[in-house]
Amino acid sequence: MAKKSEKRKIVGLVCEACKQRHYYTTKNTMNSPDKVELTKYCPVKRVSAKQLETKKNLGRNEVKPRR
Repeated sequence: MAKKSEKRKIVGLVCEACKQRHYYTTKNTMNSPDKVELTKYCPVKRVSAKQLETKKNLGRNEVKPRR
């Protein structure tokens, strides 16, 4: 069995168009130390906008295991 990995962190994605946090994702901090930048749908502005990783770690850095 594989060990429980603690390298993955939960990060929030902030929309550039409306400056709100709509999406959360996990990232491996060892493989990608740079900030995550994704293009996703913004439900407020109703357009595809760039989503950037927040500076804050949201206080929840544990990833719940799947059942």
